[in-house]
Amino acid sequence: MNVGILLIRITVGLTLAGHGVQKLFGWFGGPGLKEAGVHFETVGIYPGEQMALAAGLLECIGGLMLALGLLTPIGSLMIIVTMLMAILKVHGPNGYWMNQKGFEYNLLIIVASFACILIGAGRYSIDYLLSSRRR
Repeated sequence: MNVGILLIRITVGLTLAGHGVQKLFGWFGGPGLKEAGVHFETVGIYPGEQMALAAGLLECIGGLMLALGLLTPIGSLMIIVTMLMAILKVHGPNGYWMNQKGFEYNLLIIVASFACILIGAGRYSIDYLLSSRRR
């Protein structure tokens, strides 16, 4: 179980962190903050650049926290909030399937992040190291 949750944390966390740096810095073929801000405004999210900054920071920081297993419930909540906003403001009206720009991906990320809250970060995490030191 510990290896399984580690794989989920690393995959989901680093994927979200990657999406965050795409928005923030344009890395990995991303738009960068200015272009992300323009896109946010085209889908009705204002002020675009500030909201793109917030989304990018939540994805990046929350994703890294989840991947490391550091304050896992907080990192997971950061991710969940970002994905809920993406569903409510962008993907929800398009239906479920991702090939129709729906919320399929966002829901998978929400469920995986919520599972990490319920299960915990597991033995291979900073949370575990910190809790075992307190004992």
